[in-house]
Amino acid sequence: MSTLTTIHPRHALFGAEAATHHLPVCDHYAGVEARMRKSLALQAEMAETAGRAVFDVTLDLEDGAPVGGEHEHALLVAELLDSPANAWGRVGVRVHDVGHKRFEDDLDTLIGRVGAKLAYIMVPKLAGVDDTRRAIDAIKAARVKHGVSHVIPVHGLIETLSGLRDVAQIAALPGLESLSFGLMDFVSAHRGAIPALAMGAQGQFAHPLVLRAKMEIAEACHAAGITPSHCVVTEFKDTRALSKAAERASRELGYTRMWSIHPDQIPVIIDAFAPVTAEVDDAVEILSAAQAAHWAPTSYHGVLHDRASYRHYWFVLERAWLTGQPLPAEIRQAFFG
Repeated sequence: MSTLTTIHPRHALFGAEAATHHLPVCDHYAGVEARMRKSLALQAEMAETAGRAVFDVTLDLEDGAPVGGEHEHALLVAELLDSPANAWGRVGVRVHDVGHKRFEDDLDTLIGRVGAKLAYIMVPKLAGVDDTRRAIDAIKAARVKHGVSHVIPVHGLIETLSGLRDVAQIAALPGLESLSFGLMDFVSAHRGAIPALAMGAQGQFAHPLVLRAKMEIAEACHAAGITPSHCVVTEFKDTRALSKAAERASRELGYTRMWSIHPDQIPVIIDAFAPVTAEVDDAVEILSAAQAAHWAPTSYHGVLHDRASYRHYWFVLERAWLTGQPLPAEIRQAFFG
């Protein structure tokens, strides 16, 4: 299959979008020092097996810092980012929201000390498009101040009603890489009008206001070409409930990434977001034939395929690679080498 060394699908099928890459499907949050260190060790352990980081770690300043000790916690997070524990370059940080008195100090501390090593910065409680623009501009200003050439992607958390109102405009802002849904704060913002059941693994898919919010966020992200990231499942010991929620988020709502809040959740999320084996096998055959035909239409099992379906199967194949699914060696080398 020497033809696999010709035009790569990212270039053949997407043109100006060729540089777009999907983020790892799992985003694991940790804020307490012992859990942050354990999360980084687990990331390194799983990456050694896969040859790449199969989940991101987000070190948490917002919920992880003790009251009055925010600056010291930011220094600790910067130390971890600058240590051998950050072996794979896939560690981000959640800072305080733009209205918080510690927001600018968070940025100054992190970007000033380890700006080049930040995979992304997560900004919570986005209240609207102006709020988001302010956050993006502040991160850029801190980079310029400290002479950091590395462009730090910005991730945002939609957990307010005003943020949901502006979500399409927010998603379209340059500099954003991902938007997440903040389930708990979103439900709380309704002042008891949404029952607590809607914060659970099953109830969050049943209440129409919560489901509408999830769908609007996912659609806005796909329209803007950024990654939609699904919210947490707080029943962290119930792996069956988590698996069902992750599968629904991925297969029904179009999310391509999901939060983890406990190490045991990470492999469950990765498995749930991985494509099924039969679809991966189809993707290998269809894309191999397409590339051999220089991306002209082909047929597979009596079904016509062209660039539209090639794009779909490329995303399937890329998701298989991101989740560590076994792929033929020649495919791995040609498409992901």
